[in-house]
Amino acid sequence: MTGVGGGTALVVVDLQVDFCGPSAAARHGHDPAVLARAAENSARAVAAARAADTEVVFVRFLGDEDHQGPSWRRRDRLLGKRPKCVTGTPGAEFHGVTPAPGEAVFTKYACFDAFLADGFERHLRRRGVVRLVFAGVFLDVCVDSSARTAFQKGFEVSVLTDCTAPLHLPEEHTLTFMRRLYGARLTTRADPELWAAYPATPGPSRHTTEEERSRPPSPRPAPTPATQPSPPSPPNPAPPEPREWTSASE
Repeated sequence: MTGVGGGTALVVVDLQVDFCGPSAAARHGHDPAVLARAAENSARAVAAARAADTEVVFVRFLGDEDHQGPSWRRRDRLLGKRPKCVTGTPGAEFHGVTPAPGEAVFTKYACFDAFLADGFERHLRRRGVVRLVFAGVFLDVCVDSSARTAFQKGFEVSVLTDCTAPLHLPEEHTLTFMRRLYGARLTTRADPELWAAYPATPGPSRHTTEEERSRPPSPRPAPTPATQPSPPSPPNPAPPEPREWTSASE
């Protein structure tokens, strides 16, 4: 496992046969070559990150019916969709690149957002990651869903525009939305600064819990008379570590 303390992680999203292989290219509503290039360039980005000793994290999707919620199954029935990336089938295998020994792999069970994969956020926090660089598919589905949550949880977001492709929406519209809403840095795998060490951004702790964010502000103390010195402010307590929500917590 590489990239300890470097602050940056390359997050490779859903580079799997059912999403990137020949059958997926045939279903793709845009130029199938765009999807092929995205997969090939993602593999090149992985190689570059490894060479720079940058953390590489793989996220995969499993869409078995047993993993689907009622709304997911209802949508598939209405639209005639079949499950993708079913456990144990060739469609669930990685496409174009595979995790190296020691690289972390996280599984999304019939969901889009990488942060819903058990242990994903906890792993990033423990590794000291503050910037996520996204590659993989699809730009307007799982990449966007994961980038949106990353931004809300305090991570800096970069998107490798030559290493992804949209499924439903125009690429330009999706990238513009991500840049304006998440402040996403739009770049390519050729960016010479991409794998440089990324220091933590000054400001409030990134480990602030959901409870703390929703807590109302403390009332302002009454002013102290000028003749009486103000008492020293107590030191701020250290924020608690983030708590990962898992099925065991229910």
